[in-house]
Amino acid sequence: MSDGHPLLGRSKTWRGVASAIVLATCVAFLIGLPWWLGVIIAASAMAGDGLSSFVKRRLGLDPSSMTVGLDQIPESLLPALACAAYLSLSPIDVLAIVLVFSLGAMAASRVFFAVGLRDRPY
Repeated sequence: MSDGHPLLGRSKTWRGVASAIVLATCVAFLIGLPWWLGVIIAASAMAGDGLSSFVKRRLGLDPSSMTVGLDQIPESLLPALACAAYLSLSPIDVLAIVLVFSLGAMAASRVFFAVGLRDRPY
């Protein structure tokens, strides 16, 4: 980009996006949701993750740097909004999804650090 920063972080790959979509599609089917809803949820989650990465690069933050809120909110808000009509989610439901996802992601990060899957805890 013209600002000297990459568009997204180094850890973002098309393989990761495709894997997320395939996995979410399979999970949606297994739990009785339409397969296409799995595609929408995964694609919008990946779009949210990409948006977070893009903003972090524009702010000059290091790749894989942890930013509370920016790392969790877009990745959970976009899929919640994308499937809100189909799942009849209220604004309170969407807020609850974002809150539960955010707290869960931060807790999981600490567990991953404890078992050696992350270099640092959140």
